[in-house]
Amino acid sequence: MMLEALKALLGTSGLANLTPGNLLMLLIGAVMLYLAIIKKFEPLLLVPLGLGVILVNLPLSGIMEERGLLYLVYHAGVATELLPLIIFLGVGVLTDFGPMLANPITLLIGAAAQIGLFAAMLLAIVFRFDLSAACAIGSIGGADGPLAIYAAARLAPQILGPVTIAAYSYMALVPIIQPPIMRLLTSQAEREIRMKQLRAVSRREKILFPVISTIFVGLVLPASVPIMGMLMSGNLLRECGVTERLRDTAGSALTNIATLFLGLAVGATMNAERFLRVQTLEILGLGLFAFAVSTAGGILFVKFLNLVKRGDPINPLIGSAGVSAVPMAARVSQNQGQKADPHNFLLMHAMGPNVAGVIGTTVVVSLFISLVG
Repeated sequence: MMLEALKALLGTSGLANLTPGNLLMLLIGAVMLYLAIIKKFEPLLLVPLGLGVILVNLPLSGIMEERGLLYLVYHAGVATELLPLIIFLGVGVLTDFGPMLANPITLLIGAAAQIGLFAAMLLAIVFRFDLSAACAIGSIGGADGPLAIYAAARLAPQILGPVTIAAYSYMALVPIIQPPIMRLLTSQAEREIRMKQLRAVSRREKILFPVISTIFVGLVLPASVPIMGMLMSGNLLRECGVTERLRDTAGSALTNIATLFLGLAVGATMNAERFLRVQTLEILGLGLFAFAVSTAGGILFVKFLNLVKRGDPINPLIGSAGVSAVPMAARVSQNQGQKADPHNFLLMHAMGPNVAGVIGTTVVVSLFISLVG
């Protein structure tokens, strides 16, 4: 009697239902935790993401079944787009658009660096992804994790996990992926170009910018209002000088809570049956292609500007910062510039296209959403 009860108990345990796919996904979750904790790759998202992967691949846990804990978090926070938009509010608080306003041409550089999103979207269609999935994959090229999550949740929730992994992987690998492309596309003389100190940006400009840009972009592209509106609302909280408590809450506690639950919920979409497919490798490859093309697009556009514009030349290295990985991409531009000339300081110049890239990626993703309808 006791033996039969033990056999029945074992038959309903997770061990008896553990598949090779579950084991592999548990290993992937453990690797995410290793990269986050030991290598410090995007730990604020990779730790909850890795935990979500581990929890959902423990058989019979029911954590992503109807009324399960992470099922509720996913459908209340990710499927409704609430958590990514809250994070955009925090990103706005943490973003200084001053370097871009001081040198407005960097807005064009940030826009040029979005070419990778379109290139990857078209290539994904060649790989027989439907238009919605292709647009979600293209969003990886902006190297903006929350925005890629927003795009995938809105356009193609079935590939949310792979898109998220690709976006955050390439964000973390910016210092590894970008330098070879930067060196390939620039000469030593171009890398040594020094740029003049940026002008001071007034408080009035910083206050007016988020208001005017939200209204203008929102009127031209209504689908941008949720993303652009939250981003610029956060930025106005930062710059207006009269909402310190709201600014501090949105930029720290609120964003941290949203990031925690977003990572857990997205990780919980990555069960073995959905993640272990050839399609996942295709998405990772297309995401890398998008990111590389975006990096090259920004650099080549600066080289083009130097050919056609009058006045002081622009160092092409800052073009690679047109992706949205703030401020990591700008730091890579600074590091590469100092390798060519130890006395060259490009960081603040690179921050211009870097924050412009945040706006550019937001606009392109909004365009994709409008395109798909």
